[in-house]
Amino acid sequence: MSRAFSKARKLPPAEAVIESMTLEGKGVAHVEGKTVFVDGAIPGEKVIFTYTQRKSKYDEGRVSEVLAASAERVEAKCPHYGVCGGCSWQHIEPAAQIRYKQQAMLDNLQRVGKVEPETVFAPLTADTWSYRRKARLGVRYVRKKEKTLVGFREKDGRFLADMQRCEILHPSVGERLTDLQDLITGLAARDRIPQIEVAVGDNATALIFRHMDVLSVEDEAAIRAFGEQHDFQIYLQPKGPGTVHCIWPQSDVPPLYYEHPQFNTRVAFGPQDFFQVNQPLNQLMVARAVELLALNAEDKVLDLFCGLGNFTLPIARQAAQVTGVEGDAVMVKRARQTALANVVENTDYYACDLMGEMKGEPWLKQSFDKVLLDPPRAGAKEVIEHFGKLGAQRIVYVSCHPGTLARDAGELVHTHGYRLVGAGVMDMFPHTAHVESIAVFEKSQK
Repeated sequence: MSRAFSKARKLPPAEAVIESMTLEGKGVAHVEGKTVFVDGAIPGEKVIFTYTQRKSKYDEGRVSEVLAASAERVEAKCPHYGVCGGCSWQHIEPAAQIRYKQQAMLDNLQRVGKVEPETVFAPLTADTWSYRRKARLGVRYVRKKEKTLVGFREKDGRFLADMQRCEILHPSVGERLTDLQDLITGLAARDRIPQIEVAVGDNATALIFRHMDVLSVEDEAAIRAFGEQHDFQIYLQPKGPGTVHCIWPQSDVPPLYYEHPQFNTRVAFGPQDFFQVNQPLNQLMVARAVELLALNAEDKVLDLFCGLGNFTLPIARQAAQVTGVEGDAVMVKRARQTALANVVENTDYYACDLMGEMKGEPWLKQSFDKVLLDPPRAGAKEVIEHFGKLGAQRIVYVSCHPGTLARDAGELVHTHGYRLVGAGVMDMFPHTAHVESIAVFEKSQK
């Protein structure tokens, strides 16, 4: 038990009026002049909270009673909400969630980047339930209860939540957590399986079972039979990522894939690959990115952090040439294969660490009309330093963190001479505080 947590337990519950919201989705209040971040609270509410962390400059707490509720407060759909750490915003109605995310993006752009978009785009939203197609589920056999837990960790991260179903996971898995629990409980290796990785394509669902010891013939047969019964692709992982192998189906395993019907493209992926977790929203996001690039048939486009080609292939349908750059050489190889499978012949690819040394890279010696950026949470600071030599007139930036988007937007505007034409949020992760956004920049005319 941490010292901060121990100190917090000794404090009595306190009353507070919630003033604002943090980027992480916690309510902000002040009690006796000290800032308190309150989990489960909404701006404008009066609440009673219990302290969970006590620190020198701020405290943390969790709502125990709502004295005056916000009109934005709703009843959580999931019975595990409040204990499970998979969601943090089910108590906020979806339209309000997206407004808070949009405000977080705008506040970061102004405060961090010292920029404001000329236009704020309408948010992109899709279904708010059963959307999550990629997840890593914890597994723990509780010997005293002779029961297995399968799901996400509790909010404090110390234990697994006791879950029967998950409302945000794709139903092929979210509605079968108890089946998975029963399967694990019946195995001899029940306490040596710590994790199940989930990957859901348009065509199939794959499960990767991580196991610490060699499985018995009987256990492997039981897991295989489970896959056959519930129509799962089943993979085992005895050691590192390179040991993952399929045991069901035993032959002719169809690759997982997702499609962009609007662009007549299909992206194949493996169960360990990165892909966007929310496929309906992903389709809307790619369509908006292509629209914002304002492509014509003569354009040369640079797609940075291209992955498997989520944006590359749709862009290639409307541009003369697309160059994809990605740090993972295996992903680059797969992106080439995916382009060939889609009969897309106007793309080329390079493996390059876009957060490292890039001098001498052949693609940096070319000029491009448009650029698409889709970096990880750390942003694209290192590669943006080279943008002066690319000559791009238009840049579309897809971001999964408003802080790094704001930092990079400031660099593009104040150092490289671009205008922030527009920006907007996209609800890739409903019921969480995660902020996905998209911004478009144009070269200022001298």
